[in-house]
Amino acid sequence: MLVTKNLVPGESVYGEKRISVEGGVEGTKVEYRVWNPFRSKLAAGVLGGLDNIYIKPGAKVLYLGAASGTSVSHVADIVGPEGTVYAVEFSPRSGRDLINMAKKRTNVIPIVEDARLPNRYRMLLSIVDVIFADVAQPDQARIVIHNAQHFLKDGGHVVISIKASCIDSTIAAETVFASEVQRLREGQFKPLEQVTLEPYERDHAMVSASSQGRRDSTAPLHVGGKGEEEGEAGGSSRWRRGGVDAGEFNEKEQFEYQEYDDAGKDVYNKPRPYNGARISSGRLPAHPPPPPTSIREFIWQNLDLIPPIVYTLLSCWTRFHKIGESNVVVWDEAHFGKFGSHYLKREFYFDVHPPLGKMLVGLAGLLSGYDGTFEFKSGEVYPDAVPYVAMRVMLATFGVLMVPLAWYTSVELGMSQWASHLTTLMVLLDVGWLCISRFILLDSMLLFFTFLTVFCLTRFHNEQYDPFSIDCVKMIGLFVTALVGVYTIEDLWDKFGDTRLTVRQQINHWAARVICLIIVPILVFMASFKIHFLILNHSGPGDSQMSSLFQANLVGNDFYKNPLDVAIGSKVTLKNMGWGGGLLHSHVQTFPVGSNQQQVTCYHYKDNNNEWFILPTWEEKPYDPNGELRYLKNGDVIRLSHVPTTRNLHSHTVAAPVTKQNYEVSGYGNDTVGDSHDYWVVEVVDDIKWGKKSEKIHSLTTRMRLKHKVLGCYLRAANAILPQWGFKQVEVSCDKENNPGDAHTYWNVESHWNDRLPQGDMKLYKSPFLRDFWHLNVAMMTSNNALIPDPDKEDILASKPFDWPFLHLGLRMCGWGDQQIKYYLMGTPVIWWGGTISLGVGLLTFAFYLLRWQRKYNDMDAREWDHFLYVGKIAFFGWAFHFVPFLIMGRVTYLHHYLPTLYFSVLMFAHVLDHYIFSSKRFTDKTKAIVFGVIASIIIFTFWWFSGVAFGIEGPISEHEGLRWRKTWNIYND
Repeated sequence: MLVTKNLVPGESVYGEKRISVEGGVEGTKVEYRVWNPFRSKLAAGVLGGLDNIYIKPGAKVLYLGAASGTSVSHVADIVGPEGTVYAVEFSPRSGRDLINMAKKRTNVIPIVEDARLPNRYRMLLSIVDVIFADVAQPDQARIVIHNAQHFLKDGGHVVISIKASCIDSTIAAETVFASEVQRLREGQFKPLEQVTLEPYERDHAMVSASSQGRRDSTAPLHVGGKGEEEGEAGGSSRWRRGGVDAGEFNEKEQFEYQEYDDAGKDVYNKPRPYNGARISSGRLPAHPPPPPTSIREFIWQNLDLIPPIVYTLLSCWTRFHKIGESNVVVWDEAHFGKFGSHYLKREFYFDVHPPLGKMLVGLAGLLSGYDGTFEFKSGEVYPDAVPYVAMRVMLATFGVLMVPLAWYTSVELGMSQWASHLTTLMVLLDVGWLCISRFILLDSMLLFFTFLTVFCLTRFHNEQYDPFSIDCVKMIGLFVTALVGVYTIEDLWDKFGDTRLTVRQQINHWAARVICLIIVPILVFMASFKIHFLILNHSGPGDSQMSSLFQANLVGNDFYKNPLDVAIGSKVTLKNMGWGGGLLHSHVQTFPVGSNQQQVTCYHYKDNNNEWFILPTWEEKPYDPNGELRYLKNGDVIRLSHVPTTRNLHSHTVAAPVTKQNYEVSGYGNDTVGDSHDYWVVEVVDDIKWGKKSEKIHSLTTRMRLKHKVLGCYLRAANAILPQWGFKQVEVSCDKENNPGDAHTYWNVESHWNDRLPQGDMKLYKSPFLRDFWHLNVAMMTSNNALIPDPDKEDILASKPFDWPFLHLGLRMCGWGDQQIKYYLMGTPVIWWGGTISLGVGLLTFAFYLLRWQRKYNDMDAREWDHFLYVGKIAFFGWAFHFVPFLIMGRVTYLHHYLPTLYFSVLMFAHVLDHYIFSSKRFTDKTKAIVFGVIASIIIFTFWWFSGVAFGIEGPISEHEGLRWRKTWNIYND
């Protein structure tokens, strides 16, 4: 324990402990004050092994960077009444605390002044014995040298606390320390000792040195002979360029204005901004506070936690209030509740979204005690056995967490307190985010992971943490990943242009981002699919979307009964091996175009219309079920007969209905009628088990192509979708091009029936995970793209992307009867409209500043401009990356697709208000408070007005007046 004898017994300076011991004059006690090394770098240096700090009773000490006087008070204890401590501190607020401390410690002379300008306080000082410096500035050594030239006696000593990250955060701390020591040598100081401050401070060192030169009270501190008035003029919020004569001083940047970063030296000192070149945007850095020594200090240090805690509690109320009011299946609960049931029953299913979110739905059901037997039919009443309220509450928790994430993200972006509150209020009180978070849906999880990714991005920008997100809830999660990717490319490009970085450091930057941004997210994404496959190991409704070999390994699948070798006369189903391929299919309906013959398609679900007989050609003897077995081999010419209709798989020179460059494939003839256009040549590609040397055709494992004997084209099923007359099934055509690498021309025998052949043992053959992973992802994307608007049907729920920014349409999420509880998906109008308008205002503001910059106007300093651009880029490009893809994709779209995009317009709304009002120097705090109060009141009022659409509207909708602010909203029945 380190203590100093209390100069003022009975008085504490910062709540430190005091110890009284016997041994004072005339039987009195001597009081000592505990000197905490976690709160004083000088104490950390003493305990870290510094042999001599040269501060002793009667000494005169110049203390640079005194902050609120925590360490200064202990130095005053040491020098005693005969000594003097000249404490220099630039911050006016910290200076007030320093002055209050000095009122009782009369050997302390507080000086509220800039340590870089010693001329300003030279009339207050005498020659000193020791200079201690803790100013945490990039030019700290120069500051110490200049003060020493004015005030340090010949042979005096200096002690410097060096913070490596304040000088250069891109190189090793040891290199920074060595550089500062070299600067002291160049300033005619002899280094004596150097110790690190671990474990009390990270990347800090304490250096002591003795003076070797003579003091020079006339040392030049200013440039061009302009005096201190110029320094004063440039010391408010700007720094000046130009007018510097290199011959008079070598380092121009020494005169750039930077406020002291004196945080961390005193728990009562608020963190000060740091305007160094390394930090140009985002949240201004602050030191972590030292360990508290009292409850009062603990509360003071954690006051910044109160707003997010309050907002989180409010978020709990909004998300959970009346969450079980409606006891029926609402909207897409019919889909995602059913998917959760599949996980509980371990049945394989198929959906267009990645599995993580649906696994969480299943987990919510498991934790709630749900058994997975409910069918989740839309509008059906939940039975008592289904804990739908508990499941909704668990998933709504993701919606709750969006609110504190919004707070911390705005803080990390460097927004003002007003703008941070406004951002969080908008996330808390938007009825769209609220409504979508209260049901058994994936959207609350998607929004949470989107918010989390943006937060990690901002943390990375400020703290150099690694940004990645487990956003495998919906494919929309790719958009926020694109934002992070573009940011990283820009960041690496900036670092590539930094010539101070060595080749090794460049490689390290690239490697860290490749690992954390590419490899780790891919592994996490793949891991979710691996878990998905492990859980869903039973046969289910989604089997046919996967490869035949994958299906063979599912519990309950009958492929294990498949005879291994395929023969003439076998009944089979043929699976297309293109990614997302289906089963060769036919039905009695005919093509309304082309040949008007029976349709042949590819179908993703199992039924009897997928079954085909393998038969010999018309010229050969008819198949004899009692004759000699003839195994199907590479090069054989066969005929495929559709089992239910007896039509033959046929192709001719008629153009395919969708892919016009290919030939049509149809069902033609019957058991007795046909021609040579029914003939197909079997070509083996390879065999997963036996390799490319296999001649026999084996069920499940052999990949083969079917070449039309007459036309020379290949049977192909890509992802071209037939119109409604083809039931939206996949077109099958005959491709004129011979492309051996085209997987859409590959087929395998899936189901195989032949009583004359022994059963195989296909359980011996495992389906490779990477093949299954890729197959399922391509199938998901293919099916997602196939969700196009049906011109033959009117989807009253669908909307266009341009309907979203200004809330042109809403969405009825359930039935609209008078006795039903009604939910209407829309947003809080002022939030949506304000966010959209702010996007345009932000762009115009950027263009305005750009024009003025071209005309040599300087509206902002470098840091303000970088911060304006940084937050604007995050908000605008985040919005664009989420919105623009919907303009070019053909799938059907709904209002809820805009909800992730909305977050970025909210950030832009807060950013624009912050730039023009809350961070502006033109307005007083009172004006800013009034503006904030007005905007917050409008948001709260509109939320209250429309809260019923999220909490549920009871009774006839006509009794709830004033909800249609736009004529296009179909909230009323008229």
